[in-house]
Amino acid sequence: MLPAFLTTLLWSISAISARKSIAAVGPVRANLTRLALALALLALYAHTAGSGFAHADTGWFLVSGLFGMGLGDIALFYGMPMVGARMSVLMTQCLATPIAALVEWLWLGTTLSPAQIVWSTTILVGVAVAFFPGEHAGPVRPLGLVLGVCSAACQGLGAVLSRKANDVAALAGQSTDAISAAYIRTLGGFVCAAVVLTLWSRLAPRAREDANGRPAPPKRTVYRWIAANALCGAVLGVSCYQWALRTTPSGVVLPIVACTPLVILPFSYWLEGEKPGRRSLVGGLIAVAGAVALARVR
Repeated sequence: MLPAFLTTLLWSISAISARKSIAAVGPVRANLTRLALALALLALYAHTAGSGFAHADTGWFLVSGLFGMGLGDIALFYGMPMVGARMSVLMTQCLATPIAALVEWLWLGTTLSPAQIVWSTTILVGVAVAFFPGEHAGPVRPLGLVLGVCSAACQGLGAVLSRKANDVAALAGQSTDAISAAYIRTLGGFVCAAVVLTLWSRLAPRAREDANGRPAPPKRTVYRWIAANALCGAVLGVSCYQWALRTTPSGVVLPIVACTPLVILPFSYWLEGEKPGRRSLVGGLIAVAGAVALARVR
């Protein structure tokens, strides 16, 4: 359970950094840049002290990254303008858990105890209470809902594929360390993001230009946020995520990770002065209570 909680903390810091970098250079370019930086750092470890591509689980981790860090994030990004950020995050975080638990049960035969199911559900209820859009939310487009479900399905499937990768390595008498697994998974996500950025640059309008007709250069501070996003997200965060999935079913790990938006709240208040509402606090207390109870279940 410790690596799952560490993942939640690291990804919350990564989300704050991502918000800063996205505001400066745009979501697609910010995402690809942080993946490239993370990939370089992870590759340095994986091909020196780690296992690199030597094990039987490499292909499974690549596909896991393609779904979870590639297609899943892309669906989330394109769905946000159609249904709003809160609904997109809510759908992805809350639907990914039952999808992953169902797929892992049908495919790998992993079952959860009744207590694990109850407390995992409690966490998701808390997240839903905290982030469900209010009555003043904007219009919702059906395509946005479809993309939200696709994002959740890709996130859940990516987690199960990582679990499958660990099983394949174990059957071969091998064991890929969490950082090397994060490297391979990030590589799959980077390839997918690079393809999307290439298509986007050809189809989308030209970037904002300055008075001389050239793209306006980003401020130097944005590179600090991109570095923080890469380190806390795709390097340390994904490594802890893979560490958690090596020993714990995805139906238990994902509800803990679903608390990430709640952990963001105090960081937003500290760095940006954004005060959480009463409903966010109530939902946060419910989710934290569920997380503590889930951690105590044996």
